[in-house]
Amino acid sequence: MEEILKNVAELYASFEKDANAQVEKGNKAAGTRARKASLEIEKLMKEFRKASLAAK
Repeated sequence: MEEILKNVAELYASFEKDANAQVEKGNKAAGTRARKASLEIEKLMKEFRKASLAAK
């Protein structure tokens, strides 16, 4: 589970940077990267939920 949390934190930092670049600077490529990161975060959160329930 620790590995999942580490990956989520890294992806979120990347997402936040790219999302801010899109909003503040209108960078369309950054928006694409942010959307991709959000999908990866979603997958990891599902894995975390499964691992969390298994550890229960």
